[in-house]
Amino acid sequence: MSETATDTGQGPFNIKPYKEKEGEEYMNAEQEAHFREILMAWKRELMEEVDRTVGHMKDDAANFPDPNDRATQESEFSLELRTRDRERKLLKRIGDMLKRLDEHEYGYCESCGVEIGLRRLEARPTATLCIDCKTLDEIRERQRA
Repeated sequence: MSETATDTGQGPFNIKPYKEKEGEEYMNAEQEAHFREILMAWKRELMEEVDRTVGHMKDDAANFPDPNDRATQESEFSLELRTRDRERKLLKRIGDMLKRLDEHEYGYCESCGVEIGLRRLEARPTATLCIDCKTLDEIRERQRA
């Protein structure tokens, strides 16, 4: 059985989860630095993936004489480009979170202003809603569907 990040005490990108100290103020400089480190590591990883994709597409681009081979390659490239597009959007969201950190607004719900919570941010560093507002948002979304 393989070890997970939780089993080894590691969080995302081999960064240890933040350990709160008793009486510590929420989103202090140390916590902000911790989440900045996570976001920057995530951003670096995504940028490396973009570079690999560009290299892969340049290296593997071939004009196959067989239409089936060409179609397969185009399908693979299309899937890869869709994935990169999702990652591009995620990169923008990470940039937005880094800006929120700079403005000392990171970690607070955009809707009601309460603390999102360290554990939730560890699990989802791009979270902008507290769990209650996110739950209400999802309920509204289901009702519209």
